[in-house]
Amino acid sequence: MSSQSAPAERSSGGSSLAFNMAGIAVMVLLLAVGAAYLVDEMGAVGEHRVPRLNDGDPIIQTISGTELSIPTSWFRYGEQIKDGFTNQIDLRVMFGDADAARPIDITLLPRSRARASASLLDAVYLHQFGDQTLSGVPGLVGKPMFGNSGFANESVWYDALSPNPFVAKCLAPVTPDGASQCVRTVYLPSGIAAVYTFDASLLQSWRAFDTQAQKWLTPIGAW
Repeated sequence: MSSQSAPAERSSGGSSLAFNMAGIAVMVLLLAVGAAYLVDEMGAVGEHRVPRLNDGDPIIQTISGTELSIPTSWFRYGEQIKDGFTNQIDLRVMFGDADAARPIDITLLPRSRARASASLLDAVYLHQFGDQTLSGVPGLVGKPMFGNSGFANESVWYDALSPNPFVAKCLAPVTPDGASQCVRTVYLPSGIAAVYTFDASLLQSWRAFDTQAQKWLTPIGAW
């Protein structure tokens, strides 16, 4: 798949496309700001708050008809730590091995409430790419977005060779000393949608992304 050869899906109308793009931009901004704040918050608390694969004390929650058993230490928000039915679960886990592990936020949603990033590549993103091609992530094509389309300071990184590509949308730092944040949405084999929010430095490990996610999501029943 590439910006030259991938067929673009047709939108139902200009106003609908504009609405979708505006919603995506707002969601990316909110997730990025929230992720940056929560990463800082996580660094300020004790080591015992770092989630681990062998954590216990699980909470049983049901989302989209799927029952999940989630350790309490994985939840980002205390008010979500309760058994029962829900339509959104916000987690924080660690990607990577040992000292190189980095935090990543995962929001689990019903499939009907999310659109996979891979589908947005053809339907929306390809129409908003600038002429420049970004570099720095081996195996991924990086394209800046047109600022006058509501995507100022945003870029998309994608695997141009896969029929179901890795696609992440990234937002430049909101503060001079901040880090770029990326968002990627996928549909899990269970039928649940997962929205990953992560530091842009993790793009370097994009090939291992789903393997890392599966390590955390399979034990709780989400994968």
